[in-house]
Amino acid sequence: MAVQTVGVIGAGQMGNGIAHVFALAGYDILLNDISQEALDKALALIDRNLERQVSRGKISAEDKKAALGRIRTTLNLAELGQTDLVIEAATERETVKQAIFEDLLPHLKPNTILTSNTSSISITRLASRTDRPEKFMGFHFMNPVPVMQLVELIRGIATDEETYKTLHEVVERLGKTAASAEDFPAFIVNRILMPMINEAVYTLYEGVGSVKSIDESMKLGANHPMGPLELADFIGLDTCLAIMNVLHDGLADTKYRPCPLLTKYVEAGWLGRKTGRGFYDYRGEVPVPTR
Repeated sequence: MAVQTVGVIGAGQMGNGIAHVFALAGYDILLNDISQEALDKALALIDRNLERQVSRGKISAEDKKAALGRIRTTLNLAELGQTDLVIEAATERETVKQAIFEDLLPHLKPNTILTSNTSSISITRLASRTDRPEKFMGFHFMNPVPVMQLVELIRGIATDEETYKTLHEVVERLGKTAASAEDFPAFIVNRILMPMINEAVYTLYEGVGSVKSIDESMKLGANHPMGPLELADFIGLDTCLAIMNVLHDGLADTKYRPCPLLTKYVEAGWLGRKTGRGFYDYRGEVPVPTR
């Protein structure tokens, strides 16, 4: 199955990064969102990120111009039905994702491949609500998409070999590396990463260490490029909590119980960088720990 046109649903943090790397690799992109403001912000951000790559000598000015020329935007979800590959990158809520696919189904070409950028939700379950579970896969990019090299490929129970091979070739054309994961809660990266972040929040909650001491300990003691609480703020605390809930519900093991402090921060609307406050306060010139 040849892929040339790609529909991306959701112009947020992940969607705009996915559109960026696909356009740069020569794919024609149709980027969709429910808000024109979100689409405009995504295009402006893609422009800035491409310009950063130009300034660092990673791509040419001509590459940037060509990539931007391959991206179109639309508020009409039905238009994505004529693309070869659809990548859903909406919010990490299963009901939202199911509703998107149900709205899209009547407009799809027979051979369109459907994928979700979900970081934790069952691919088999999402696929079962469509008319083509054999052409449905998890296509999980890491954040920030233009920088991170890994893409998790997750097969649902019905995904056929042709779909898997097609997406593996797409990942290679993007210049990234594919890791194949089985369809279990949170797959590989988040199955390992999120419990570590959750444990860091418990360490803060129980008073073992402060935000600063926990992050410095992991950066200097374990050689992590970013502390776990700083990383949680970057990912979004609502996303971290959603993934921990998927792990806890899906595997029924108490070791995946979300820390009450993580829940409290989300209830307060302190979701990290995107809201200006999380484990750090980002409203000043320098991030300041909130505990």
